Amino acid sequence: MIFKGTATALITPFTRDGVDLESFGRILDDQLAGGVDAVVVLGTTGEPATMTAEEKKSVIEFAVKKLKGKLPVIVGTGANSTAAAVEMSVLAEKLGADALLLVTPYYNKATQQGLIEHFGAVAEAVKLPIICYNVPGRTGVNMLPATFAELAKRYDNIAAIKEASGNMEQIEEAIRLSEGNAVVYSGDDGITVPVMAMGGMGVISVVSNAAPRFTSEMTSAFLAGDLKKAAKMQLEMLPLVRAMFCEVNPIPVKKAMQLRGLASGILRLPLTEMTAENAAKLEKLLPSFV
Repeated sequence: MIFKGTATALITPFTRDGVDLESFGRILDDQLAGGVDAVVVLGTTGEPATMTAEEKKSVIEFAVKKLKGKLPVIVGTGANSTAAAVEMSVLAEKLGADALLLVTPYYNKATQQGLIEHFGAVAEAVKLPIICYNVPGRTGVNMLPATFAELAKRYDNIAAIKEASGNMEQIEEAIRLSEGNAVVYSGDDGITVPVMAMGGMGVISVVSNAAPRFTSEMTSAFLAGDLKKAAKMQLEMLPLVRAMFCEVNPIPVKKAMQLRGLASGILRLPLTEMTAENAAKLEKLLPSFV
């Protein structure tokens, strides 16, 4: 298993000229201090769609070097071109990644058979464990539980799925069908504990960028058997979750990291600055969780 508990889907801090590796280092130190169980770089929250190949490489290399032996580094290598996903996955493996996060191919809208062949091509090209990433609200395609279960059965390194469909029944079915072959992680901060209650192994979290200790303590409480504490923390977190997703991710979380003094908050177009009204709400909520 790649991790149990909390993995943070990290932002990529930018300057006006490129990636801000100095700020990235501070963010990684904060994640270590917060007790998270893994980090994800170049996931959706990291804005890889607007980054150059060289920028992506620099982020992977920096995270791997800084966290080696301390935390698993999971690298987002998904693309809507299977060849590009294979190429990026092979590169991440060479650079020392511990695992891969592979989103379903977007825009092309592959069939379920297409998904099997796409993920299968990557699984055959690398030895690293792969986390499938199902987020139909962004990609326009939904990986069905039976499809994920088939992939996990066919390929030993299809190890998990980040389920961000928001459909609890579908998530439960993914857990049921893949049991013994792979694990399921929540891809939505608002339902982490419910997913874990049904057999999920944790969360790949956006909120834990800004609140790593709170999020990791919540999942750790659940794993330690303190369901009452975990449930209480999940309910306490809901207002922050709403604030973190009141605009398109990662707009709010980048504002939160700016408020914490860990990054500039700079976004790349077409993403734009958070509205003043929403930023004020976030600023009021955040101190209770850090």
